[in-house]
Amino acid sequence: MSFLKSIFDKPWDYQGEDPGLTGTEIAEGLHPKRIALRMFLAVVFVVFMLFIVAYYIRMDLEDWRPMPEPTLLWINTLLLFFCSIVMQWTRGAARLSEQNKVKWGMVVAGAFTMAFIYGQVSAWEELNNAGYFLASNPANSFFYLLTGLHGLHILGGLWVWTRSTFKVWSGTEVKAIRLSVELCAAYWHFLLLVWLVLFALLSYT
Repeated sequence: MSFLKSIFDKPWDYQGEDPGLTGTEIAEGLHPKRIALRMFLAVVFVVFMLFIVAYYIRMDLEDWRPMPEPTLLWINTLLLFFCSIVMQWTRGAARLSEQNKVKWGMVVAGAFTMAFIYGQVSAWEELNNAGYFLASNPANSFFYLLTGLHGLHILGGLWVWTRSTFKVWSGTEVKAIRLSVELCAAYWHFLLLVWLVLFALLSYT
């Protein structure tokens, strides 16, 4: 029952170490939270793939009018890329129990992430001001849908980031939130890969 419960919890939102598992088992990915995160990411992957397939099918119809690519999308991509790098660096610091590096790594990663969200909203505003509204064309609708769905997943990750960052800054030992930091890093890497696919799709089709 405890394993089933772990699946329905936020899989990357983990504080502390499971006394029933050894460090080796955790490192090898046998912790239930790691398994739950993989299952969650698999579901998210399928959802995005379905939307991508629908995008390709819909773009073949005559009423499809591609939108111009905001320059901000390139900047936002760099921001998310840097965020992923910082998350990986913080993950390594957590494994070495380097408290200060984890504290500042989480802050910097969060700053890059929030800058990405701000950049996405600014790109939407830029397109709206240019007359590319949500309901004006199927291509417009797909752009806002795909980028919005990705943004929602980023916001979900920020909720867990906030809890973990607060704990490490309030004095909680790194080993108590190590798994949460590692799962957050894996989640951010996944969202970067998803964004790169979406960015390529929206830019070159």
